Amino acid sequence: MNNLVEVNEATFEAEVLRSPVPVAVQFFGSYCVPCRALKPALESLADDLGNSAKIVAVDVIASPKLVQDHGVSAVPTILVFRNGLLTHRMIGLGALANLREALAV
Repeated sequence: MNNLVEVNEATFEAEVLRSPVPVAVQFFGSYCVPCRALKPALESLADDLGNSAKIVAVDVIASPKLVQDHGVSAVPTILVFRNGLLTHRMIGLGALANLREALAV
């Protein structure tokens, strides 16, 4: 099962900022090899989390305003939001090691 949903500038507020559960947002680029390597692990984690948290993805090329608004300067970057507020910022493949803890309820 694939629980990794792609969001964009039109859906970000509803899917992330208004979410009742913690949300991890992966900023990625289709050209980014580390981003592609991270995707299966994020999908697996999203499945493991079930309804307690969610993981979404933002294509940096398709959503440049989100990139600018959230100060994303490298991919992959993962931002964790709770109740609409940014609580964690993780950059690179090493982000996955701390992501489960950052999403813990």
